[in-house]
Amino acid sequence: MNWSKIIVFFIFFSHINTLFSQKNDIIPTPTEQTINNGFMEIENSPEIITESNFNSAATLFKNAIKKLDLNSKKTTKNRINFSLNEKLNEEEYILKINTNQIIIEASTETGAIFGFQSLYQLMNLNLKNGVVKLQNQVIKDSPRFKYRGMHLDVGRHMYPVAFIKKYIDGLAMLKFNNFHWHLTEDQGWRIEIEKYPELNNIGSYRDSTLIGHYTDKPWQFDKTRYGGFYTKKEIKEVVRYAEKRGINVIPEIEMPGHSQAAVSSYPEFGCTGEQVGVAPLWGVFKEIYCSKNETFDFLEEIIDEVVELFPGKYIHIGGDEAPKTNWKACGNCQNVINREELKDEHELQSYFITRMEKYINSKGKQIIGWDEILEGGLAPNATVMSWRGVSGGIEAAKMNHEVIMTPNATCYLDHYQAKDTSKEPLAIGGYTPIEEIYNYEPIPDELDESLHKYIIGAQGNVWTEYMKTSDHVEYMVFPRIFALSEVVWAENRPSYNDFEKKVIGMYPILDKMDINYSKHLERLEE
Repeated sequence: MNWSKIIVFFIFFSHINTLFSQKNDIIPTPTEQTINNGFMEIENSPEIITESNFNSAATLFKNAIKKLDLNSKKTTKNRINFSLNEKLNEEEYILKINTNQIIIEASTETGAIFGFQSLYQLMNLNLKNGVVKLQNQVIKDSPRFKYRGMHLDVGRHMYPVAFIKKYIDGLAMLKFNNFHWHLTEDQGWRIEIEKYPELNNIGSYRDSTLIGHYTDKPWQFDKTRYGGFYTKKEIKEVVRYAEKRGINVIPEIEMPGHSQAAVSSYPEFGCTGEQVGVAPLWGVFKEIYCSKNETFDFLEEIIDEVVELFPGKYIHIGGDEAPKTNWKACGNCQNVINREELKDEHELQSYFITRMEKYINSKGKQIIGWDEILEGGLAPNATVMSWRGVSGGIEAAKMNHEVIMTPNATCYLDHYQAKDTSKEPLAIGGYTPIEEIYNYEPIPDELDESLHKYIIGAQGNVWTEYMKTSDHVEYMVFPRIFALSEVVWAENRPSYNDFEKKVIGMYPILDKMDINYSKHLERLEE
């Protein structure tokens, strides 16, 4: 027997097996993936067996099979079984691929959906000539963080419902579980409110928009009316769509700042009572809500309509970038400071946020706010989104509040993703390559281990001042979103070089989804 030939054969076979398993590179990386001998071939629609609890996951699978355009008309011999396993955690799943059967085990619909998403990637990565050939394997998987979010600002520029659904599809594929929908801004109010129709008649439209970058002086404007809003029917449609993909939708209703569109609609809820226009320019504006009782009545009635549309746990109330100029000169606001024995306008903001939090809590919801809500004292039950670096998150965790990390240097996807910006679409500035996001660690080194539990996850933010089209949004988000998905899901990330190969391997899936992704990775450019 020629042992040298046998050894060479086994080395070659092992190499081929490794190459094949690389085609199974799922993003984000599963907790455990065991490759077994043998294959399953899917040439047509497998028989679907499912618990009634898992109908959404089964429907996603059925629709995915249709889109694969398998080429055989044979009677199916394969089946997929969505099976209840009550021992698993809420977002945990087990995916088993055997020669004649695929089994997805989960304790909840959400877990079953995540199991489907891993299978969806495998099917697309291993489709050739109308046949899906999957290597037998077992995947056991669950997320590192319970909050995995992506944000989209529709206040500066808004996008069709069809694109919002497409954006959600991208999030779902990568197992994000929260879509933060930034619905109100100085430049536009994007949610239908029946009680206050002028929010939509006036506040949803601006008369002009800045041309070019904010730093280009003198400023020039296009003098074209721009705007719109999402109807309640459309919002319910988006929320249902997201829910069927394991994603909770979090609305953001900004207060007390970033409220010029609302004040332009109802000047009596500003401090001066003077008519102002919806902002045509980006930035921070002094026209914020007045702290008088009538304003709280106004906001509470808005919240009444908002909670009817969004069944999830959270309402985001903003709380950031609220200049105190008008409050300092406002008799109503100064009366509140005196009445409540507050020290200054920062404590007035805390009073404002805390009062709204109590009302939102009474509706069975909890608030999230940007880290400015720490100033003047943190509302009792608030979750803090730390965007000005990590210090706000550390401070909130030390106060035993839950924290979502979204530091702007790392998690803002409106930054440039290449050093050479001459060939890039216009962006706000900054430089955040995919590698920097991939290497991000949400739990700060300086945070005591006993407080790590308060860091519940991280989020990527997409501010759209310079993103007029949905294609531009996609270009800024993909493929950087792949890196963030690894950060918030995977316990053990592969090396960056291996991750980069996985991303490139995902390009055909993005093509199939008709996503306009950036095709350059920073390491390959240099």
